[in-house]
Amino acid sequence: MGCECSKLSACCWTSEFDGSIPEGLNEENEEKNEVDDLPTFREFTIETLKMATSGFATENIVSEHGEKAPNVVYKGKLDNQRRIAVKRFNRTAWPDARQFLEEARAVGQLRNHRLANLLGCCCEGDERLLVTEFMPNDTLAKHLFHWETQPMKWAMRLRVALHLAQALEYCTSKGRALYHDLNAYRIVFDDEGNPRLSCFGLMKNSRDGKSYSTNLAFTPPEYLRTGRVTSESVMYSFGTLLLDLLSGKHIPPSHALDLIRDRNIQMLTDSCLEGQFTNDDGTELVRLASRCLQYEPRERPNPKSLVTALIPLQKDTEVPSHELMGIPDGAAAISLSPLGEAASRMDLTAIHEILEKLGYKDDEGAATELSFQMWTNQMQETLNSKKKGDVAFRHKDFKAAIECYSQFIEVGTMVSPTVYARRSLSYVISEMPQEALNDALQAQAISPVWHIASYLQAAALFVMGRDSEAQAALREGSTLEKKKPTHG
Repeated sequence: MGCECSKLSACCWTSEFDGSIPEGLNEENEEKNEVDDLPTFREFTIETLKMATSGFATENIVSEHGEKAPNVVYKGKLDNQRRIAVKRFNRTAWPDARQFLEEARAVGQLRNHRLANLLGCCCEGDERLLVTEFMPNDTLAKHLFHWETQPMKWAMRLRVALHLAQALEYCTSKGRALYHDLNAYRIVFDDEGNPRLSCFGLMKNSRDGKSYSTNLAFTPPEYLRTGRVTSESVMYSFGTLLLDLLSGKHIPPSHALDLIRDRNIQMLTDSCLEGQFTNDDGTELVRLASRCLQYEPRERPNPKSLVTALIPLQKDTEVPSHELMGIPDGAAAISLSPLGEAASRMDLTAIHEILEKLGYKDDEGAATELSFQMWTNQMQETLNSKKKGDVAFRHKDFKAAIECYSQFIEVGTMVSPTVYARRSLSYVISEMPQEALNDALQAQAISPVWHIASYLQAAALFVMGRDSEAQAALREGSTLEKKKPTHG
């Protein structure tokens, strides 16, 4: 085994001086093109992030272990339709706002197509939040350990390993070699099914907090001795991830190394992968994992040599990631329902007809709530405003509808997403698209998974000439509508 390792190291050295340099340059140019559309790092207000996440609604929690973790991750959407992930820290995690901001700004300078990039942060009062690009296709942990339809293919596992090594190489080249608690929850998949490394791990969970939250059996030995993370510790964690990819299970490194020493590699490999790779390929990945898991930190490889070792192992490189993953391509054309079609064509008459037919059945229990309060005069007046608004809306008197619905909304006794939706359409038809967009966003804030709110945002954005944002809203509406439970 030692002899083979030295061969591999020699291979790493020679490839640094052959054709790989131009390829690296090409990749850098490609990377610049791919992240050009990302905004520069900014500070967000807590109000903006509340609006984006519908008031940190539980429906928007995406962190798979969010219930137990002190820091919870939410999905959200900004006014410009950019989807985001928001990590909200425990209130005691970062007492020093300046220190938190400095750390976040440093990470926010990174921009790479192998990362779920950090877009901004918020540190108002005792709130500490990080904002990154949203990755809609779950974590590696979900696809590797909790898959439902198909296990991850060998070619995709190799691609994950390479993309992760490239992400770490980029971070190291920018002076951010430390990554805290690298594990299968930190790797997320984008619209096209490509794996990316979450930027959250480039910052600690708190100023003084532990850098590893996982089981001690998976923690680098030097961290147990000193309590400090080094760049070599990150390589050790990379080795545990290679074992995850190979086995499809979370095997403690000590147990895996015993199996490797006994040459019992069959016990290490995922039985679901039978016939997908040769013994040589499996041995190569095991060898790489063994090097990363060396007890002595200085004997572990660096990210650059990992990239060099993983490139020749890649399979099916021409097959897109979404195909290998068996998930829909986020960049493909959307199949739309009649309402989605109407929004995309700006057919306001059809939207009106659908909203009118739908009535108030999406206002979950709101109407029942009213009946208990009907005895108050104020409530009776509010109900009358809504009823007058509904009559005006049905008869396409949209100016009157806006006026009556506004009276209902201003009283504020009851919140109705449908009233906001109806007023939104009335605003679009009355050539007041900004007001229409605000109402559609408000409807979504009240009811985060309501597809109609997204379609109405699309309609308002199309009128404003913001076509790419409108397309994003259509896509989101379509996704939400497909997830909507059907009642027989």
